[in-house]
Amino acid sequence: MNQAAAVYPQTMSARTWAMLVCLGLIWGGSFFFARVAVQHIPPVTLVLLRVAIAALALHLYLRGRHGLYPTLWLRWREFLVMGLLNNVIPHILIFTGQTEIGAGLAAILNATTPIFTVLIANWLTEDEKLSAAKIAGCLVGLLGTAVLVGPRALAPFAGGSDGPPLWALLLPVAAAASYGLSATYGKRFRGVAAPVTATGQLTASTVVLLPLAALVDQPWSLPMPPLGAVLAVLALALLSTAYAYILFFRIMAAAGATNTSLVTLLVPPSAILAGVVFLGESISLPVAAGMLLVLLGLVILDGRLLGKRAA
Repeated sequence: MNQAAAVYPQTMSARTWAMLVCLGLIWGGSFFFARVAVQHIPPVTLVLLRVAIAALALHLYLRGRHGLYPTLWLRWREFLVMGLLNNVIPHILIFTGQTEIGAGLAAILNATTPIFTVLIANWLTEDEKLSAAKIAGCLVGLLGTAVLVGPRALAPFAGGSDGPPLWALLLPVAAAASYGLSATYGKRFRGVAAPVTATGQLTASTVVLLPLAALVDQPWSLPMPPLGAVLAVLALALLSTAYAYILFFRIMAAAGATNTSLVTLLVPPSAILAGVVFLGESISLPVAAGMLLVLLGLVILDGRLLGKRAA
């Protein structure tokens, strides 16, 4: 491999940049759609609807190509673990948190995913150890998280009750840790076509969530949600999950993993904008400061602040 190519990311065309911005808007919008839907649909059932509809859409899109069904049969246990770490656990945590917090704040807290990915990869792998840039990025990002969560962490001791409860703030952070584990575990799918990996984990997630939702929520007993919530579920499943995966893999093929990772920087501002415009959410000074610190940490982790990818 060319040494320069190993250090510097691939350049992106205007079309690829447009796809990246589009993906950032779509994934930012997922927090908005979830905030709308979770007001009428319990979190576990909402996650089931998201993954089941998306899985069906991807099955129809692939139509068995790329050895989909033999791969599902041979590697169902791995898809099951991946589905738990990348869908079931983090989505339930985020949606439960969003019963109390807005779309923008949930997105900012969940943007700590790359930080947890770096820390977990350093712990569990031999080929992705911490460097000075990665340590600096993690520290800055975690400081941003502390700024966001810190006042609420002290509220129980100070008798304060303003703002969302602490548990609602911690759930998206816990979801980020689960995503970090899934990113490390997902390395075992390197030889599998990316759309197959997406379809496999969503299918496995659906199988897990069917009995779980039946036990926890008894969906058949729930009232029919309003049209706005139904449309939000469809957008969450078809746009922010099924189509987003397809778009994500197209960007990966065109520009590589390094450039694709920049979408992480676009998701929180997109979610904040959607929350402010459509849900009337406001941005306080601590939230703005925390967001800027988290984003700065991600930029340092990416390495482009120094002109190259962090080693």
